[in-house]
Amino acid sequence: MGILSMLGFGRKSESVKEFMDKGAVIIDVRTDGEFKEDHIKNSKNIPLNTVFSKVNEIKKLNKPVIVCCRSGIRSAQAESILKNSGIEVMNGGGYKSLESKL
Repeated sequence: MGILSMLGFGRKSESVKEFMDKGAVIIDVRTDGEFKEDHIKNSKNIPLNTVFSKVNEIKKLNKPVIVCCRSGIRSAQAESILKNSGIEVMNGGGYKSLESKL
């Protein structure tokens, strides 16, 4: 198994569509500055270093979550935090790649 599949990269095209069909929220875990430069329309910015403290806020959305960042590394960390908190989540990887699948 390669490092990318261990990080949750793989069948994203199907999963992204399935998650979006269920009304998923896209959360971009890059810094505020990175998010302001460019982001997926209607995505929410919750920087990785604040994800753990925002778990209850994310749970209140009552929707599946797709996390993204610049390359997929930070979103893999966010995915782990949210999964461990009982949130239905997938790592969407880099925001540009994710945007192309929407």
